[in-house]
Amino acid sequence: MNGGARRVLAWPRTLFARLMVILLVGLVLAQGLSFGLVMMERREVADRLMLGNLEMDVASSVAMLDMLPAEKRGAWLDRMRRQNYSYRLDGGTHGAPPSSERARRAVDTIAQALQGRYEVTASKQPGSSDRFQVHLRLRDGNPLTIDVHPAGTVLSAWLPVLLAIQLALLAGCAWMAVRLATRPLNQLAAAAENLGPDLKAERLPESGPAEVANAAAAFNAMQARIAGYLAERVQILAAISHDLQTPITRMRLRVDLMEPSEMQEKFYNDLRAMEQLVREGVAYARTLHGGTEAQARIDPDALLDSLAGDYLDAGHAVAVEGRAGAPILTRPQALRRILTNLIDNAVKFGGDVMLAVSRQADGGLAIAVRDRGPGIPEDELERVMQPFYRLETSRNRGTGGTGLGLAIAQQLTQALGGTLTLANRDGGGLEATLTLPA
Repeated sequence: MNGGARRVLAWPRTLFARLMVILLVGLVLAQGLSFGLVMMERREVADRLMLGNLEMDVASSVAMLDMLPAEKRGAWLDRMRRQNYSYRLDGGTHGAPPSSERARRAVDTIAQALQGRYEVTASKQPGSSDRFQVHLRLRDGNPLTIDVHPAGTVLSAWLPVLLAIQLALLAGCAWMAVRLATRPLNQLAAAAENLGPDLKAERLPESGPAEVANAAAAFNAMQARIAGYLAERVQILAAISHDLQTPITRMRLRVDLMEPSEMQEKFYNDLRAMEQLVREGVAYARTLHGGTEAQARIDPDALLDSLAGDYLDAGHAVAVEGRAGAPILTRPQALRRILTNLIDNAVKFGGDVMLAVSRQADGGLAIAVRDRGPGIPEDELERVMQPFYRLETSRNRGTGGTGLGLAIAQQLTQALGGTLTLANRDGGGLEATLTLPA
């Protein structure tokens, strides 16, 4: 029960909701306080008016009844009836003295109005705490009872309607103010979310209030600096790649001139590893910098069948399970590169490979690359996505890996707006799932 109560009273998560709650609660409290003060003032005014009428009217009414013959007094009772009190020619209902402050003030006012000419007693009546009766005897000994029943505070029918209209107007103004205040934050969050690996998100408009314009300018400057840093990184890697090609080529020529031997084969292996590392390093840097490939509508089923056929021709067992059933809009070469990297890893470490295709509930496309290899330790599933990270198992440089295949696939997936996840399969093996948006 306590946990449920805490969940019900939980603070809203969004800034918009928090500001709205604060403003609306504050406005409702302020309006309620103002309304309470107005009602209190109206009650005070009504009490003063009633006491003033009592003081002037009771003295004259009692004096008139006292002068009239007993048999004629009854005819005048209806004429002397007022909204808050009336007269009775009987002893009334005796009881405890009035307890409320309002009733005691009215009793004192009546006693002062009669100027001590009559012995006055008062008794509380059932019902409202403010209702009471004043008892006295006229000069001929007959009883007279003044039945006082103060009316509650009169509330005009239009007042609640006006209060509701005011609250609605204030709520609308608060909503507009909070929306204007939080919209730049939403735009900034959307711009940061759209800032993918290519760093080609649209610049935020540097307009609006000074604080908003300054934040947008700072974000645009940060985006430009990051793009400059990555461009410089790509240029450095490209220059290194270009400069390494010449000595690698010279070394290969010199190895070709060597007599065939075990040492020559080791040199060949080292040179091939260096060339692969240089190529994949430049490829990874280019995926960070972003691709210029245009989007195109392709048939994913035809692409997967083509890839499976290529691997089958090379002697690798790759099968396709499921159908996409409809074309998708994507970057074909980037998608092919992602799937090739994943399939290469699965073939290298898992033997038989299964490509499972399915449609998601939201219309997205999921392509799972499954193998029956040794898998990856659970605590390493996230780290293998990092560049140049290699496991100290069969998936290491000794088997030809450079630690960039999955990193390149991850960067290209982000450029496509999708997600790439790794999970170990029941019974052994790894499942790499590529999910593309609808």
